[in-house]
Amino acid sequence: MAFQQAGLGRCACAFWLAIAFDAVGLTVLLIGVFVNIFFYDFLIYAGSIVIFMSLVWWIFWYTGNIEVPLDELEDDVGLKKEAKLTGFFRSFSRRLSRSWRSKGARTPSSTLTNRTNEAVSSADSRMREGPIHLRAADTPLKTLSASVSSEVNFSPSDKATDTGNVTI
Repeated sequence: MAFQQAGLGRCACAFWLAIAFDAVGLTVLLIGVFVNIFFYDFLIYAGSIVIFMSLVWWIFWYTGNIEVPLDELEDDVGLKKEAKLTGFFRSFSRRLSRSWRSKGARTPSSTLTNRTNEAVSSADSRMREGPIHLRAADTPLKTLSASVSSEVNFSPSDKATDTGNVTI
């Protein structure tokens, strides 16, 4: 209650953290600008980053202090005032779902259950097939890179060619 009377709102902790980040960032930034040391550029960048990070605390403080009247909180998506439109969408949704049920459409939960059971049974059948046999270590393994690679022989020519006086 004391913080609300001082004008800081409900999120006083975020407010003081934002002030602290701003103060530290500005101090480090100004030290980097005005003090003649060899790592001044590091201080300038670090101070700027700390000031930028203070924006997070400022956003927390601001959004934490937004006050919404209770009558607007009851109507969270704006449909309460338009009861006719809400009734239309509800009746349309009920008719649509009844028509799907009458046509024998499967529900998503039964489809998911069937797919899960099929995946488990296929995994069980693969496990029953037998152990996996690995290739012996002395057997050469052919790879794409082995089939693509080729030997390139470079031999510099014995004659030196002068290309400076060539006309095109």
